[in-house]
Amino acid sequence: MSPEKRTPLDRRRVAGTALRLLNEVGLDGLTLRAIAHELDVKAPALYWHFKDKQALLDEMATEMYRRMAAGVALDAADTWQERLLKTGRGLRAALLGYRDGARVYSGSRFTGTDHARELEANLRLLTEAGFTLAQAVDAGRTTTVYTLGFVAEEQGVRPLPGERREGYDLAERARLLSGFPLAAEAGKLLFDDYDRQFEEGLALVIAGIEARYGIG
Repeated sequence: MSPEKRTPLDRRRVAGTALRLLNEVGLDGLTLRAIAHELDVKAPALYWHFKDKQALLDEMATEMYRRMAAGVALDAADTWQERLLKTGRGLRAALLGYRDGARVYSGSRFTGTDHARELEANLRLLTEAGFTLAQAVDAGRTTTVYTLGFVAEEQGVRPLPGERREGYDLAERARLLSGFPLAAEAGKLLFDDYDRQFEEGLALVIAGIEARYGIG
């Protein structure tokens, strides 16, 4: 009997497996050896596709972007504010789908040009609204960096939805800071209701862009 035919190994299959494994072991536990074991191949087989772990992270971030872009509906009738809201919300949702998602995505380099279509559309919408190209780039980058930083902090407390790291008990924090009543009360605002926190911060970013460039 002939052996069962295996699905050919390629970069996207390896990245998809790595993203699935990421939720189980986290970034620090994600190794090429563990991924190879999951794929039922020898670790050296992965080096035909990725020279090192950073190259794999780049492909993982690219695959995260592909999945995010597929789930975000861009509308040519969007205002620039609506487009930045969609960008920030879509990125946050994508990152929250993976343990350490923000850490994987931050600082990674896209491995192809899949992002160019959405980037071109966003820059065109902003420049047609009155931004210079430099201003449009700064506005988009600021929104992205805010989102990445926010999710990194959020995942430091809640690695995945429904989880909470030890040490973030709000009642215990309030007890320890009882001599500092404002700081104690702030814990409820800092370490809970992340949806509200994110939306308020994103609104502040967009209001700041409006004020800075005078474009309503």
